[in-house]
Amino acid sequence: MTTTNTTAATTNNTAINSSSKNVNQDPGSYFIDVARQYSSPVGGETELEPTELNTVKGSGGFLVVSIDKLSVKYTSVNLHGHDVGVIQADRPAPEKRLVYYFEIHVKNAGAKGQIAIGFTNHTFKMRRQPGWEANSYGYHGDDGNLYRGPGTGEAFGPTFTTNDTVGAGINYASQEFFFTKNGALVGAVDKDMKGLLFPTVAVHSQNEEIEVNFGKKPFAFDLKARYPFFCFILIDFFPSFSDEWFLHHLALVEYERQETMKQQMKVDKISLPPIVSYGLVRSYLLHNGYEETLNAFDVASKSTIPPIYIAQENGSGEQDIAYALAQRKALRQLIRNGEIDSALSKLREWYPQIVQDEKSATCFLLHSQKFIELVRAGALEEAVHYGRIELAKFFKLPGFDDLVQDCVALLAYEKPHQCSAGYLLEESQREIVADAVNAMILLTGPNVKDAQSCLRSHLERLLRQLTVCCLERRSFNGGQGEAFHLHGALKLSSGKRAKCSRL
Repeated sequence: MTTTNTTAATTNNTAINSSSKNVNQDPGSYFIDVARQYSSPVGGETELEPTELNTVKGSGGFLVVSIDKLSVKYTSVNLHGHDVGVIQADRPAPEKRLVYYFEIHVKNAGAKGQIAIGFTNHTFKMRRQPGWEANSYGYHGDDGNLYRGPGTGEAFGPTFTTNDTVGAGINYASQEFFFTKNGALVGAVDKDMKGLLFPTVAVHSQNEEIEVNFGKKPFAFDLKARYPFFCFILIDFFPSFSDEWFLHHLALVEYERQETMKQQMKVDKISLPPIVSYGLVRSYLLHNGYEETLNAFDVASKSTIPPIYIAQENGSGEQDIAYALAQRKALRQLIRNGEIDSALSKLREWYPQIVQDEKSATCFLLHSQKFIELVRAGALEEAVHYGRIELAKFFKLPGFDDLVQDCVALLAYEKPHQCSAGYLLEESQREIVADAVNAMILLTGPNVKDAQSCLRSHLERLLRQLTVCCLERRSFNGGQGEAFHLHGALKLSSGKRAKCSRL
């Protein structure tokens, strides 16, 4: 028996904003909000990346920018400390990812080799080297020092000169800047700057000339060398994947994956007593009516959990969620099989109070699912007839109108599963309806204290808290870093454990 509960409240970041007011009015409305979230799935966040240098804002009096806006040459004679030819990228570094990186190639180190690469914010004075002012970082070629604001630089790495390639990057996962030289990592430092950061380069002595690479060409920082086996497999199985830029792009993806794994390893080091995880899983199975899986879980747990703890856990606060377990199991199975008529019949027999209000959220979910099942079976005429009788009751009612329209929209397509309302035909929609019925039955229990305790299991509440904490952490970092999606985090964690179990 599959026990995967796809309730969006635990898998979708936007579910955190569900209205408790609606729950107090009609607990079933919580699951209407859940269903609505699937109509607008949360996808990856995309941002524009830097592609060239900003010729409007640069210190034009001391440098010349090439026509393609990717090369810079110092044209003055450097009489003063502020005679710097500095220029930013046309856009800030993208933030909603794990890593950002760019490079410069030194065509000519000029008279003094005072070339710098780094990051600055939008208020940076465009007459100073990156790292000489607040809110800026710069790795300088003449002394190899790292500068991060007013004051002297600190020893950081080797100097760089003509024909060297130097890179600068941001690791949003670890909140660090890192720098490279000729394909090798020089070092990393804590990133204590917030807000948008612009890739920035500077030249400061006669004839200095550099070329900037924002990713249109392969980087010298050879990510392929860091993951040779990864790239070898790609070439071995897909010989056409010989394009250098493409391999670098894939290697960058692998680099980001490795950074994610590092973060996951820190989490994996945190140990929990077996009784804690046992209690969470058991309460989840009880809450959702997975009786057969619960029995199998209890049998398997006897070899790892001391009997005294099992006895204590099984007798602690389980009365509410153990209520009507067999009936909840039967109804969930009917709904997951698409047998909505049978589910409605059983509800009218066992819990008539749940379907007494024909315009309740639970009744809407059941009737809309019946309509969806008819569309799935290709019984369109019957679906139209059923919709006119049952769905029409909810048309233009606050809280239902948009979902009614999505249901009806399925009739307009030859392949409804491919249209914008196709999410209704996914298994997750059946799960939402089953979850709603399950919660409404729990609410009829004699020991129920509040509706919230019936809507979500302890495990689901914990996952919601995890989501909030991760969102808050990202907010604390100025909104920088890869956006958190619980589905992806759980997939990564389970995939890692599955891989380890096979080794």
